[in-house]
Amino acid sequence: MTSTASAPIACTLSGGDFKDRVGWIRELSAKSLRSHHRDGLMLELTYDRCATADVHDLVRRERACCGFLRFDVRESADAIHLTITAPPEAQSAADDLFAHFVA
Repeated sequence: MTSTASAPIACTLSGGDFKDRVGWIRELSAKSLRSHHRDGLMLELTYDRCATADVHDLVRRERACCGFLRFDVRESADAIHLTITAPPEAQSAADDLFAHFVA
């Protein structure tokens, strides 16, 4: 797992790949996101249980391109919960970082 302390605060996707990824994330959110809550550098997302495979795929993909973010997944009987945490160094970019997950 990539250490958030040493990873640069930057997405490694190219412009076109980034646009495709954001579109895919927004589609997932429109289809399966039940609720979200943001507290500073932490974003808590709750998805329908039927989106479990997609949420795990999302985490795998995002860890590969945004190694500075921390992703924690927890499953319950009726939902899948994802918490994304940005490091303090990303404070000024947090709004942009989290925007496409809840749009």
